[in-house]
Amino acid sequence: MTEFKEKKALLNMINSPADLKGMSVDDLRELSGEIRKKIIETVSKTGGHLAPSLGTVELTIALHYVFDTPGDKIIWDVGHQAYAHKIITGRRDQFHTLRTYKGISGFPKRAESPYDTFDTGHSSTSISAGLGISTAKALKQENNRVISVIGDGSLTGGMAFEGLNQAGHTEKNLIVVLNDNAMSISPNVGAFSSFLSRKITAKRFVNFRKDLENFIKSLPGVGENILNLVRKSEDSLITFFTPGMLFEAFRFKYVGPINGHRLDQLIDMFKNIRHMEGPILVHVLTQKGKGYGPAEADPAYYHGVGSFNISTGTARKREPKPPPSYTEVFGSTMVDLGRKNDKLFAITAAMPEGTGLTEFSKAYPERFLDVGIAEQHAVTFAAGLATEGFRPVVAIYSTFLQRAFDQIIHDVCLPCLPVVFAIDRGGIVGEDGPTHHGHFDITYLRSLPNMTLMAPKDENELRHMLYTAIQQSGPVAIRYPRGSAVGVEMDQEYRSIPIGQMEILREGSSLLILALGSAVYPSLEAASRLEEEGLSVCVVNCRFAKPLDKRLSDLAKSIGRILIVEENIRQGGFGGAILEFLNDNGIENLRLKRLGLPDKFIEHGPAEMLKKKYGLDASGILKGARDLFQ
Repeated sequence: MTEFKEKKALLNMINSPADLKGMSVDDLRELSGEIRKKIIETVSKTGGHLAPSLGTVELTIALHYVFDTPGDKIIWDVGHQAYAHKIITGRRDQFHTLRTYKGISGFPKRAESPYDTFDTGHSSTSISAGLGISTAKALKQENNRVISVIGDGSLTGGMAFEGLNQAGHTEKNLIVVLNDNAMSISPNVGAFSSFLSRKITAKRFVNFRKDLENFIKSLPGVGENILNLVRKSEDSLITFFTPGMLFEAFRFKYVGPINGHRLDQLIDMFKNIRHMEGPILVHVLTQKGKGYGPAEADPAYYHGVGSFNISTGTARKREPKPPPSYTEVFGSTMVDLGRKNDKLFAITAAMPEGTGLTEFSKAYPERFLDVGIAEQHAVTFAAGLATEGFRPVVAIYSTFLQRAFDQIIHDVCLPCLPVVFAIDRGGIVGEDGPTHHGHFDITYLRSLPNMTLMAPKDENELRHMLYTAIQQSGPVAIRYPRGSAVGVEMDQEYRSIPIGQMEILREGSSLLILALGSAVYPSLEAASRLEEEGLSVCVVNCRFAKPLDKRLSDLAKSIGRILIVEENIRQGGFGGAILEFLNDNGIENLRLKRLGLPDKFIEHGPAEMLKKKYGLDASGILKGARDLFQ
């Protein structure tokens, strides 16, 4: 249990970063404790990214203390670690609404505050965005500083290195802060490096170095050779005593590592580098979950956590106990299938826990790979495995699979390789909002030749679909929703589902409801209510967004009224596939309505509430059906 001592309410005096400027370091330390308390109290109710944000409290305070935001620009990569930033940039009194409907976002959002420089939610974007902003500032002859804060996890993404490469080449003014909460560096090396870096960035040292360079250059005949020797010696000294060789190779001035919880060191460091020209990388060591015992002990669990009890750290209980999640069912099925098939190989991108593959990784470590935040690499790596007779299953959230679209097309679908995509979080995901909703995957995947695209109505069907997918000779994608499954009884034996074959769940003659995935059970509920009103409703679990069952032609002709339901945007989605199918088969004179998500980015809020708002719950489907009889 973490105890919080009563302290004077310094936080109540912070309405903007300007209010930090006159505070002493001791007061700032006290303030950091108050901010941590507020973050823990709020996230215990709303859920959110607790551990990352607790680890960056001092870093956030130091950045806003030294730099003049919002003129100076801070970009938070991913945004998981930006809660302290939100609190001290005018959103303290709104912070209790974090991730709630119409409350503040869990990520930086330009529409929310002038202090939020760039909309973030996916990783590894901060350096590229920061370089773009810095380049624009230079063209406009503005002298504001640009600071990109990137976590070490985000640095596993290739885009981050593309940004580093370009920034070093252009030599624009850009400060990259590497928030390192995982790398193990020994205390002796860290302490000495910290001391060395602070000394070599002090203003008087920088001025002395420039004067010395000018003097050496002036020496006739030998000046340039001597200067090159001096530069090589200085580079060797820096890289020998610090872990900065990689960043020096990118032509960044490397500073650090610095203790990310020592406000005095952080403030001193940022003051020293504020005047320096060119690209600079500051290496900051932080502890994920800092200040809250349970999060320090298990930072992976508290990375993104639901509501919890502060005193114990345990999740708030829901009564009755819900069925297992789709993620859990997928994970247990993979372990079972891995036992039966030694060619099954599981791949994830920095989310073994989130995708349910932890147990598989323990059971079959030689057939598991976490590639880090590198979805493009994950897909092409899987393609390589598939060429050698393996059956790779790439488990990635829908919103993150978007990052590998070219690889899916070029490296998997074009050569028609048997790669299975297990797409978790398909559809509305809830409080993480527009950066994380997975409501584009049907649209972007069904357009690809050779792709088979399935969506299970429940967890039992998910198991059969996964079993079916690994038997196929080409690419297959299975998308399933976040959260608890339906709670149906599970079959003991696996069975293959004929590709493209729909399942008629309810016979009827007045209305045909074509439902996919998570829309099936709400459609059945709506059909029961319609039957009470005297309508005969046929409900089809289509199971496949691609290919479609040819028997749909006869059903559509015989019934005439069709309601299509999907948890995806309507543009190019499952409903669009049905319209194309009917048109291609010359079927006309139908009354047809599509229910799905509109052509917009969906806001954050509870998933069930959002489904109700957009007409994808049983009541919304009932209304859509009634409209067809008006």
